[in-house]
Amino acid sequence: MENSEGVKIESTVVTEEPLISALDIALFVVIITVAYFWYFKRDKQSSSSEKKPYTIQPSSLSSIEQTSNSSFIKKLKSTGRSLVVFYGSQTGTAEEFAGRIAKEGARYKMKGMVADPEECDMADLVEMKEIQKSLAIFCIATYGEGDPTDNAMDFYEWLQNGDADLEGLNYAVFGLGNKTYEHYNEIAIYIDQRLEELGATRVHEIGLGDDDANIEDDFVSWKEKLWESVCSHYGIEETGEESNIRQYKLVDCSEVLPERIFSGEISRLKSYENQRFPFDVKNPYLSKIAVNRELHKSGDRSCMHIEFDIDGSKMRYDTGDHVAVYPKDSSELVDKIGELLNADLDAVFSLLNTDEESSKKHPFPCPCTYRTALTYYLDITSNPRTHIMKELIEYASDPKDQEKLKLMASSTPEGKKEFHEWILRDNRNIVHILEDLPSVKPDLDHLCELLPRLQCRYYSISSSPKVYPKSIHITAVLVNYTTPTNRVNKGVATNLLAQLIPTNDELPQPTIPIYIRRSQFRLPPKSQTPIVMIGPGTGLAPFRGFIQEGDYARKEGREIGEMVLYFGCRKKDEDFIYENELQEYVANGTLTKLHLAFSRDQPEKKYVTHLLEQNADELWNIIGEKSGHLYVCGDARSMAKDVHSIIVKVVMEKGQMTNSQALNYVKKMEQQKRYSADVWS
Repeated sequence: MENSEGVKIESTVVTEEPLISALDIALFVVIITVAYFWYFKRDKQSSSSEKKPYTIQPSSLSSIEQTSNSSFIKKLKSTGRSLVVFYGSQTGTAEEFAGRIAKEGARYKMKGMVADPEECDMADLVEMKEIQKSLAIFCIATYGEGDPTDNAMDFYEWLQNGDADLEGLNYAVFGLGNKTYEHYNEIAIYIDQRLEELGATRVHEIGLGDDDANIEDDFVSWKEKLWESVCSHYGIEETGEESNIRQYKLVDCSEVLPERIFSGEISRLKSYENQRFPFDVKNPYLSKIAVNRELHKSGDRSCMHIEFDIDGSKMRYDTGDHVAVYPKDSSELVDKIGELLNADLDAVFSLLNTDEESSKKHPFPCPCTYRTALTYYLDITSNPRTHIMKELIEYASDPKDQEKLKLMASSTPEGKKEFHEWILRDNRNIVHILEDLPSVKPDLDHLCELLPRLQCRYYSISSSPKVYPKSIHITAVLVNYTTPTNRVNKGVATNLLAQLIPTNDELPQPTIPIYIRRSQFRLPPKSQTPIVMIGPGTGLAPFRGFIQEGDYARKEGREIGEMVLYFGCRKKDEDFIYENELQEYVANGTLTKLHLAFSRDQPEKKYVTHLLEQNADELWNIIGEKSGHLYVCGDARSMAKDVHSIIVKVVMEKGQMTNSQALNYVKKMEQQKRYSADVWS
């Protein structure tokens, strides 16, 4: 026979049994008990929800607010749209550009929507041909060492691994990159070419934005020509309608209960009070500052060594990883905006997307106060882009202020010149603009819609988890500088960190939200592989972790390869950071060679690049004869480029190769992860 689960039971003796056994009675009691509690618990929850007063529910960027329907095609069809603009964004700029394109579509009789590829089934691109006069535009940033942004990774892999028939798909691509990096706009270029390979039709040539120059100018110039191509391709004309249509509408939240109001959380309400693992970009860990000490010995500059306490967080990092720090804007600047606009910063509000089909219901966590929005969610210190100038025009009561804004918002040579000089060269932020154009009084809720999101700041981790498993160290230079208008601009994150000094008493220690971002900047798999590290200034940060790890392996009795460090700073007695540590590693044999360049300790400037040229034999011995690894960390604009040129020259001369052979050799090193760069511009 079989029991209730279909398992055969062998039986050789048949006996008389009662109709209801003790086991049956026990099971019956359990079932009745469970049913009782389930029914009354449900009834209780139902009645409590009926008694609960209606309030606007807080929402955020979390997946909870996203629609469960990942088909952007269905949304396009159901709402009569023909334009979809996808964005691959790490800092928010690509998303902002996508929104501007979608908004302008109405001028060309193309109702548009913005879409995050991470939330969409991108295989639906094959169905775009079913929508008349449809167009897909991709605003795609290249991040790191030629990598797609986090939210575009799945789409990128789908293009690489798939073989979809995209015939009938009309598309255009704008890339966001930085020319100081080797892999300039690599992801956008790949997507543009791959879509064509799969049969799609390119409506307009790819645009390549350079963040090292003026990416706003690049974007505006490309966008104007894009619409010309769109009109030609579809046989349509611009309507000529110029209107600043709000994407979000203001919702009064004065009656919302205090416990339902965001106070700086990135995503989940009360996430800093109720911390939950895992911690990531939408759920950072509120870390205590364990150590904050000055590294510079003298001079008017400051460099901080900061240690974040991660004990008990379950967070793990690898040597070479980055830590993201969530800053907040200074209360002085926030108060200044409230004063200039005569606004109540403590009023509670929400911004709700006017597009009901959009998966992004709010531009930042809502509801919150204006003070919270300006402090934690909005970037009020960067140079505003031209579209903000355009939106501010209607709020200028003085004709002169109005004309100045119109000029800077235009794409004429005169307008671009004025914007470059008055905004970029003079380094004005939104506070400075409101101060210098006193008749401009925008509604504060509209200003909150226009300003970009405040982004976290990334720092190379300057410690090894083998030595410091319960803390993360960073090395950060305090950013303060005077602008051409004689204003002092302060780095948002570093000036906040400078104030977070731990105390020795029982007072609560200062905290800051952080999370770990994985990196490809890694030590060789084998500890005996020799390495060369080139890191002037705070470029030393990840190499401090590398050296700590090597020292740990040596003390364990493992064989370690040569560790050669090139470090440079201005003056030995002023900004030679971690001097005692480095000298100790040299003394105990962990650090094989320490090459130092103090640029201002002698009449002629001396940099690490000069030392590299002098030590060509040592370099070739490690990277050529011993197949060692080479690492560069620091400024991408000049130092990293100069180092690359020197390495190619060394390979040519010592490896007896032609220039093309040397370039190929270095390229192969990069592909094999034997030549790695952790650089910034």
